Amino acid sequence: MDPLLFKIILCVIIFVISLAVAAYATWGERKVAAILQDRIGPSRAGPFGLFQPLADGLKFFMKEEFIPSKSNKWLFILGPSLFMLTACMVSVVIPWGGNLTFGETVYSLQITDINIGILYMFGVVSMGIYGIMIGGWASNNKYSLLGALRASSQMISYEIAMGLAIIALVMMTGTLSLRDIVAQQDGDFAYIVYQPLGFFIFMICSFAETNRAPFDLAECETELVGGYHTEYSSMKLGLYLFAEYINMFISSAVMVTLYFGGYNFPFQHEVAEWLGLSANGLTILQTVLFFGKIVGFILFFMWIRWTIPRFRYDQLMNLGWKVLLPLALANIFITGIVMYLMGKLS
Repeated sequence: MDPLLFKIILCVIIFVISLAVAAYATWGERKVAAILQDRIGPSRAGPFGLFQPLADGLKFFMKEEFIPSKSNKWLFILGPSLFMLTACMVSVVIPWGGNLTFGETVYSLQITDINIGILYMFGVVSMGIYGIMIGGWASNNKYSLLGALRASSQMISYEIAMGLAIIALVMMTGTLSLRDIVAQQDGDFAYIVYQPLGFFIFMICSFAETNRAPFDLAECETELVGGYHTEYSSMKLGLYLFAEYINMFISSAVMVTLYFGGYNFPFQHEVAEWLGLSANGLTILQTVLFFGKIVGFILFFMWIRWTIPRFRYDQLMNLGWKVLLPLALANIFITGIVMYLMGKLS
């Protein structure tokens, strides 16, 4: 198979998986909420309610679509489209598995491996706020605009701490390539062992970046009706909601990649030898377990949502600027000292 054709097929597969995860994450969230609240959850549409996401998707497509008369029509349409696009773009630099070999051709389960993968990731993530800001401003609605302003200030505040947390990891790894970072965790401890504080900061910032509870001030129903997507209906609203779950899926994949070994797992080569797996078989097993780790983080996102109450907005800002930012700077300082001492000892 032509390598370019393989990359195109891989793009389509990752896109379909992202949509499927976003759809069934809504079902999973309702089931998790039901378990925590001693309820049943979706149970009518298909066995165990498994057809509920399909019914919801059909509802979004079939509902009447309207655009407010005093809104900016083209920007109103552009907002959710841009938000959905940026949500999917980060997946191209994530290594979803090792290499597959067919004949003499080696195929990588990564759409593209660029040597500035982390910078690309942060660049795309920072563009996502434009989808929210454009949608909130173009709606010509005060609640939408307030929600968009909240989202933008929240993302700017927490992106700084997130970036500083990653700097400490880059200091250790010496690379900005996500594949190289994963490769360095093969046969060694995952970087959660060396950077627990950095992971803790990155995880909290991920909750804020994805507008998940307890950081969902941009969509606070009790104050802003529906937040930045108050005026949206039909599939435009669906794009905003789907993109939020895709962001949760991608954020989980990034955390697994950077801090939990990516597709690597303990004693993987010994397990492959014991099971008699070929190199391709090990790659498939790694990919399956990689998605297993991602599902674990998604369930953690859901558990936090239905456990911790929403912050006040001043608490949200104080946590970002007065707690996480100093902790991220301290983590860089501590990492530098440890690396210097380790270099002296070696």
